[in-house]
Amino acid sequence: MSGTPGDDARPAWRVHDLSASDPDGELSGSADLDGATEREIDELMAALVALREAETELSDASRRYMDLGTTDMRALHFLIAAAHKGEIATPGALGQHLGISSGSTTKLLDRLVRAGHVSRAPHPEDRRAVTILVTPSTRSAAMESIGRQHAGRVRAAVRLTSAERHVATRFLQDMAQEISPAGQDWAGRPRPTSGPQDAEGDADAR
Repeated sequence: MSGTPGDDARPAWRVHDLSASDPDGELSGSADLDGATEREIDELMAALVALREAETELSDASRRYMDLGTTDMRALHFLIAAAHKGEIATPGALGQHLGISSGSTTKLLDRLVRAGHVSRAPHPEDRRAVTILVTPSTRSAAMESIGRQHAGRVRAAVRLTSAERHVATRFLQDMAQEISPAGQDWAGRPRPTSGPQDAEGDADAR
C-alpha cells in the first residue's frame, strides 16, 4: 500500500546478507554456520559492497571531472603509467591494453589529441612508428585529483601489518577465483526461453 508511514524507510536487512541472498545455504554451503560467523561474513560482504560503491562513485566523478568516457580514461591511465615506468607508449600497445582494433585506437587518439589530452611524437627508435604522450596539463589534472584518490588504496594497505596484507591478498585472490564466470556453461550466452510466457516476460524486460 502506498502512502503509509514507513514506505520510504530502508529495511533492517541488506540484500547481501546471507539471510536474504542465500537463506538455506544451498548456494554457498553456509547452512551450518553459527550466528557469530554469519554476522562476520555479512559485515565483510557489506564492506565489499561499500568498496564497490566508492569505486563506482570515483569512476563517475573522474569521468565528469575530465569530461571523458570510460575507454578514454583507461587510455590516459595506461599512458601515464607507461610514462612512470619509462616505457614508450605506442598506439599498438595502447590498443592491446584496451582490447580494441587499430582503427578504433586511431579514432580514440584523434579524439584525445583534438581535446588537448595527448600528443603524438616520433618514436625514438623506429622512424616508422609514433609514440603517445600525455600533455602536462592533463597529467597534472589527473594526478592531483583522480590519482590522489586512487592512492588511498595504497594508504589503506600501508596501515595493515604484513600478516594482514597476506590474509587480505589471499582472500581477494580466492574470491576473484570463486566468482569468476570463466568455464561456466551459462556464461557468455543468453538464457534459453522455455515457452510463450518466458518470451513475453523477456520482451517486457527489454
